[in-house]
Amino acid sequence: MPSSQTPVRRPVIALVTDAVHPYSRGGREVRYHELGRLLSEHADIHVYTMRWWDGPRTRREDHLTLHAVCRRMPFYRGTRRSVTQAVVFALGCLRLLFRRFDALSVDHIPQFQLFTLRIVATLRRKPLVATWHEVWGPEYWRDYMGGLSGRFAWFVERLSMRVPDHIIAASEQTAARIHELVGDHGQVTVAPNGIDLAAVAVAPPAPETTDFAVVSRLMQHKRLDMLLQAIALLHSRGHRVTCRIIGDGPERRALAAMAAELGVAHAVEFRHDVTEQKDLYSLLKAGRVFPFPSNREGFGIAVLEALACGLPVVTTTAPDNLAVHLVARSRDGIVCAHETEALAEALLTALRERRDDGWIEPWLGEYTWEAVADQVGKVLLT
Repeated sequence: MPSSQTPVRRPVIALVTDAVHPYSRGGREVRYHELGRLLSEHADIHVYTMRWWDGPRTRREDHLTLHAVCRRMPFYRGTRRSVTQAVVFALGCLRLLFRRFDALSVDHIPQFQLFTLRIVATLRRKPLVATWHEVWGPEYWRDYMGGLSGRFAWFVERLSMRVPDHIIAASEQTAARIHELVGDHGQVTVAPNGIDLAAVAVAPPAPETTDFAVVSRLMQHKRLDMLLQAIALLHSRGHRVTCRIIGDGPERRALAAMAAELGVAHAVEFRHDVTEQKDLYSLLKAGRVFPFPSNREGFGIAVLEALACGLPVVTTTAPDNLAVHLVARSRDGIVCAHETEALAEALLTALRERRDDGWIEPWLGEYTWEAVADQVGKVLLT
């Protein structure tokens, strides 16, 4: 006889982010891809984003349903984030007024959409949960956009922290900064970025070895210019080191030109074509040291990947570089002053002292995607 029980309706999570895997590559894209995969075991995941694909506005991809809320637009105008893209995406998010969901989760970048989604969440009487990767602060906004524009941007960032009902911070340090700025307004839960340790373990080293292997968006605040200068300095002292830089971004041409100007283009390989995580891990394993000179980092998923691949990581004391906390936990990690000479010396030390004993940091087990999904699920599914 047919069952008289009514089927239990699966909860629906609406995830809003302007960048999605595999169309865009970066730490947050990997985060949402992996969390979506794991949370889809318990809920229907609908991602609202830009129209990255051809064809219908809605499409199914693996464990996710993707919805386009606006046309695809460039993230950057020159080397800065596009205000036009942020505004158009924010207005497009009003489409969620007419979509069914039980929880509304949004990436805080590029911030304007938080305000329109606050309207949506209030009218629909649903919780608004925002994932916060990093806090920029007034000084960084001033350097990034200038005086008046920077002050306005800092006002928007600070105000936007008061918009969500709940914030998921990507690190303890980011959570502390948010608490300092908003006090007891709303709740803050820490759920860091993660890594697929099993996938790392089975990836073989690529045959083309190099001294330094870097994974990074090619952006000004990543300070790859300082890395190129450090490599040139080492070459001038007779150390013919090599480097592989994996990633893409608005600084692509400028960095290639700088490598040529410094006379190290022959020693620096730029790889803009890496699209699969397994290939990324293989290329990392073919390196000896992972330099990470970023000015600003909310967590540092690339650092986790490098450590899981067995590479010592060299980073700097830049005030907004929160990846320093990961490197400080590592047996072979080195933290140096945020300037070229110190970086060059630290890289040389890391090369000389590298131990090829297969050591993998045991605490990396805290950062599996399963552990992170469990933390996020407690916020979105309860």
